[in-house]
Amino acid sequence: MKLFIVSTPIGNLKDITLRAIETLKDVDFIICEDTRVTGNLLKHFEISKEFVSLNAFNESQKLFQIIEKIKTAESVALVSDSGTPTISDPGIRLISEALKHNIEIIPVPGPSAVIAALSVSGLPTESFVFEGFLPQKKGRQKKLKQLSEEERTIVLYESVYRIEKLLDELVEFMPERFVVVCRELTKKFEECWRGFPAEIKASLTNKTVKGEFVIVIAPKNWRV
Repeated sequence: MKLFIVSTPIGNLKDITLRAIETLKDVDFIICEDTRVTGNLLKHFEISKEFVSLNAFNESQKLFQIIEKIKTAESVALVSDSGTPTISDPGIRLISEALKHNIEIIPVPGPSAVIAALSVSGLPTESFVFEGFLPQKKGRQKKLKQLSEEERTIVLYESVYRIEKLLDELVEFMPERFVVVCRELTKKFEECWRGFPAEIKASLTNKTVKGEFVIVIAPKNWRV
């Protein structure tokens, strides 16, 4: 029994690896977040395969059912809607449970928004901390205060609905930290803004922006 953790494109479908395509073709079935998103990916690469959903909403109910299904198969793939599974995405509980049942876990590496943003940021990358999405309410201010003392590069995810709020918070908690804000990485409307929080906030004021964001924040006391 093998469970392949397969990375898929974060936007540009050409970024999928040959090994990922081969694996998705060979496995018995695919575990995914959203069957519509994965269905579109498989259709593009002319792959016909059974798939089942496992996401933040149904993980508790379906976890053990899926484990039993994996145990009847030779090999299975886990994918997320985009990028590397389990990185700010569901799947960790599945992997933990699979290991208890002696299911072999095999990574099929590929695209990652975290690494893509770091690679173009121009900020130190020898040591960094990835915080994913900050708490929406409880604990958010405490986390920002902690991060304001962080001496490593910080990487965050944020949605279009809270990007302005996050920039306001960075103006308050880290006004002197150089920031790189990346939007829609690898997609047609990819953009990156570089500067201090107040400068980036001004650039985005009255501008319609959509998509997902990766924010890279320079270490404390780092200077351009």
